Amino acid sequence: MSFRSAVSTSEAPKAIGPYSQAITAGGVLYCSGQIPLDPKTGELLTGDIGAQTRRVLENLRAVLAAGGASFGDVVKVGVFLSDMSHFAAMNAVYAEYFSEGAPPARSTVAVKTLPKNADVEIDCIAVLPAA
Repeated sequence: MSFRSAVSTSEAPKAIGPYSQAITAGGVLYCSGQIPLDPKTGELLTGDIGAQTRRVLENLRAVLAAGGASFGDVVKVGVFLSDMSHFAAMNAVYAEYFSEGAPPARSTVAVKTLPKNADVEIDCIAVLPAA
């Protein structure tokens, strides 16, 4: 028996490379980064960074649910922005998703380029609830 297993859902975009949407190992769910891809069409959402962030977080919500977790179980988040000028708009939407209890630890960095030239990518780690 493997110490880890892949998590996959059609409610989030398919991986666009050789990686899993998420992996569970040792009671922890490691979610790969999500960009603002529509899971039904595979099209990249562009324009308003708030709308893009919402799409990314909805994609992450689907992956978390497929792995047996929710935003309340998230302990660490990584946010990657194409431009730090997007920070305030991203942060406003992000706060809606992590408004209860202590928010998770987080890092936010500006990067030169993201997959498919997206403006935002977010990954996270969640501790799975005890069964």
